[in-house]
Amino acid sequence: MALAQCSFFSDVLGLSCSMNVIIPQQTRRQIGMEGKASTGKFPVLYLLHGLSDDHSIWLRRTSIERYAADYGIAVVMPTVHRGFYTDMKVGGKYWTFISEELPYIASSLFPLSEQREQTFAAGLSMGGYGAFKLGLRKPDCFAAVASLSGALDIGSIYERQDIMQPWEIESIFGKREEAAGGLDDLFHLAEQVALLPPKDQPLFFQSCGTEDFLYPDNLAFHTHAVKLGLSLHVEYGPGDHNWSYWDEQIKRVLDWLPLNGR
Repeated sequence: MALAQCSFFSDVLGLSCSMNVIIPQQTRRQIGMEGKASTGKFPVLYLLHGLSDDHSIWLRRTSIERYAADYGIAVVMPTVHRGFYTDMKVGGKYWTFISEELPYIASSLFPLSEQREQTFAAGLSMGGYGAFKLGLRKPDCFAAVASLSGALDIGSIYERQDIMQPWEIESIFGKREEAAGGLDDLFHLAEQVALLPPKDQPLFFQSCGTEDFLYPDNLAFHTHAVKLGLSLHVEYGPGDHNWSYWDEQIKRVLDWLPLNGR
């Protein structure tokens, strides 16, 4: 695998941004790891960070580069600060950035596939919210999305002042009554996607540790998605809101992704 550490300018955000990009590389003499074929454009996984992290965290806390080598998939890891992958009420347009500008820039700089069936998203905590949001609002662009310990119920965020202060939450989503039932509410978005033909709906992977403080929110979304008939693969088990859990689960996600028609 090749690793590119990239700085670029975002017209949407009006500032310089960073992303790390893992690109498949065919190798024969690398000790301890083999690379997949490196011809053509690669399937791509947009891998999103959590509230307190940045573009570097997946490389620092997991073996994502080594795991991805077995699948011949590129991995794009951007920084989105604390913007919750949302066009903030007061602040940056992080939804427009992650859903439109970033894929355009990344595919212009690297040989990434722009085909829906080869485009995926995953993330942890805030990034799990972002990944599901990409699948639910852009089902024509993403074939499969995965949430690890996702902050899937934005309503509950307003109740947890130990994570974010009310002023910060409202700067992102507005007042709680504004957010409910809108384009940032995953429960509402799931209802809209459920109206699409099954072939036009993305696949969903959801996992959360049973000791995680976000476990109740994940159970609530799971129940909602099942009632709607969405294609949701769920994995629960022992685990907390930490990197030992996410390192294990991102391997599960890569194995689950519908790569090469499987």
